[in-house]
Amino acid sequence: MQILEALQYIKSQTTAQPTVAVVLGSGLGNFTSQLSITSRINYSDIPHFPVTTVQGHGGQLLFGNLHGKQVVCMSGRFHYYEGYSTQQIVFPIRLLKALGVQTLLLSNAAGGVGAGFAVGDIMVITDHISFAIKNPLLGKNDDELGPRFPDMSEPYSKHLIAMVNAIAQHNSIALQHGVYFGVTGPTFETRAEYKLIQLLGAHAVGMSTVQEVIAAKHCGLTVFAMSIIADIGIREEDNIITHHDVLEAVNAAEPKFTLLFTELIKSL
Repeated sequence: MQILEALQYIKSQTTAQPTVAVVLGSGLGNFTSQLSITSRINYSDIPHFPVTTVQGHGGQLLFGNLHGKQVVCMSGRFHYYEGYSTQQIVFPIRLLKALGVQTLLLSNAAGGVGAGFAVGDIMVITDHISFAIKNPLLGKNDDELGPRFPDMSEPYSKHLIAMVNAIAQHNSIALQHGVYFGVTGPTFETRAEYKLIQLLGAHAVGMSTVQEVIAAKHCGLTVFAMSIIADIGIREEDNIITHHDVLEAVNAAEPKFTLLFTELIKSL
C-alpha cells in the first residue's frame, strides 16, 4: 500500500510521534516559526506524495514541538485545480492518520459572502457544503481507512470550536463563524456565483479544505478549521480580485491566526 511505503520512509527520517497536525493554506507558512523544529522532509522525497505548485505554499513536512505537544505541519497543500486526483489530494491526510495524528487543524484563505464580513476577518468554520467538489471517497471503499458511509453531522469539532472561542475572547480577537462552500477553482467566482453561494447558506467560499475534511472524518480524525477572509465576494463592480491581493490580506491577519492555533494546541 502506498501509505505504508510513505510511512516507512518518514519513519526512516524521524523518530517524531506527532498527535497534532496543522495544514497551512496560502500565505500562512509563518505559523511554523512557533515550532521548535526537529525534522524537515521535502514532499518531493516522500514516496507517492504530491508536490505543491501554488505560490504561497511551502512544500515540506515539518516535525517539531509546540508547548510540549509533538506537532507535524504541512507547509503547503494540494488542490483539485492543480490537476491532482482526489486520492492524491487526501493522501497526506491519510498518511497523517497513519503517523498517529489524532487532531487535524486546517487553515485557508477564502472569499467572504457573509453579511458584515470584511477583508482580514477570521472565520471559524462550523460546517461546509461539498456539492461543488468531487467527493474523495468515490469508488471502492477501503475498510481499513474508514466506513463506506461516514457520518458528517459534525465535521468540525464543537469542542475545539468552543476552545478557540474562549481563546479569542481572552485575547480580544473578534471571530466570525460560518459555513464554508467548497469549489474546484482555479477561477475566482463570478458575481452571480457569489450571490448563489450566499443564497445556499454559505458565508465563505474557497478551493481547498473540504476534501481533506471528508477524508479526515472518514479515518476518524478530530477536525478544526479556520478561514482568513481574503476578499469579499459580494463587491463593487470595479473591485477585481488577484492572488496577490489574497496573500496580502492573509499576511495582515496572520498574527491573530497564529496566536489562535498556537494557544489551541497548547490547550489540547
